[in-house]
Amino acid sequence: MGGDDDRSPGRGHPALGAGRVRDLSLYSLVKSLADNKQLLGMRYAEWCIAAPSLEADIAAAAMGLDDIGHSRVLYGSLRELGSADGPDEGAYSNVPYLDRSWTDWTQFVAANAVLDSAFSVMLEALVNGNVEVLRSRLKKMLQEERYHYLHGRSWMREAKAAGAIEQAWREALEWFGPEGADVDGFKREGKLAYSVVDLRRMLQERIGERFPDPAIDWTRWDGARRRTVPGGIDQATLDMLQGLAEKRYMPASG
Repeated sequence: MGGDDDRSPGRGHPALGAGRVRDLSLYSLVKSLADNKQLLGMRYAEWCIAAPSLEADIAAAAMGLDDIGHSRVLYGSLRELGSADGPDEGAYSNVPYLDRSWTDWTQFVAANAVLDSAFSVMLEALVNGNVEVLRSRLKKMLQEERYHYLHGRSWMREAKAAGAIEQAWREALEWFGPEGADVDGFKREGKLAYSVVDLRRMLQERIGERFPDPAIDWTRWDGARRRTVPGGIDQATLDMLQGLAEKRYMPASG
């Protein structure tokens, strides 16, 4: 999927450039969605030989490929949306949950059930908005995301993942942002079909469980990176994303 320049833009250190942006563009939101999709796909793929069953191994690999492919389409759409909001384009704008590899299957389940669904409802908001390049390019993703949703719901019933789900729920709400911020502005302009309140409701309905509203200190919200805590992806993840890890396995020349 995608065309020329449909890969992630060049990156610096993931924590550089973290700061608040008062007036965020749709470019910033779509870039964050692409960053999260790329990292989620990679985290899924890391479990493709470590899941509890062969069926889950295969699902992890398939969903990983889906999300990495989706990220390429999203990155490829950025050039149609203008330019970055500031000099920190090189920083990944992802939820903290994806900063590092997961060490427990319950983390996979929570990401699949909650975060994947959060990104899907945002995709739906974009597809039903008035930005034609997004309406036309992202529609197919929603069909592929349905399997992710069904897989996550199924494992939620089996795995004891309450702690991980609570963390993922909180970070999903932070990623949507506070009421009255950029998402609600895009809704008023027709660029998004849903407001922050709509997205929260849709996510809860999709997960099928009610969660208490976490106490989020929105004064700490970094609008450019859509999170309230500092930090970023670790060096191992950054190396993998930049293709440096593969070079270790190349035969020595000479």
